Amino acid sequence: MVQMKLFGGLVFVLCLLVPLTSADSKDVRYCDKKANYAVKINDLQIDPYPISRGVNTTFQMAASTAEPISSGKLVIEVSYFGFHIYTEEHDLCKETSCPVSIGDFLVSHAQALPGLTPPGSYSLKMKMMNGKKQLTCITFDFSIGFIAEENVADA
Repeated sequence: MVQMKLFGGLVFVLCLLVPLTSADSKDVRYCDKKANYAVKINDLQIDPYPISRGVNTTFQMAASTAEPISSGKLVIEVSYFGFHIYTEEHDLCKETSCPVSIGDFLVSHAQALPGLTPPGSYSLKMKMMNGKKQLTCITFDFSIGFIAEENVADA
């Protein structure tokens, strides 16, 4: 159980974190296609993409809000080969500048994926919450390869 929590934490960091490998904004889906979320996601950038173990990865989400946001949280759920393995929460105001005014804003986080992260197919679901109200919910898939990629610039 402790190993699964540690594993999940590592995957979460990868994703935000992003996050993880690289996701193209066209690969991002809203959790509920019929929902009218107050926060719309305009773009998702993950750098580097694909994600590599041991390399600092930046997850940046360009969004817009129809209502001011003074506080909130990001709830991240990670699945590995379709099985939920980890959930983590972050203070929204540590990932962006609060208060967030009506209009455009950025959510950004960077972290290195540990070298022990197992290869395979992952899914990440991110919900932005303000109290009990869900402001938005997105999901995307990514993969971690069997061989850790070497940074060509460092060679």
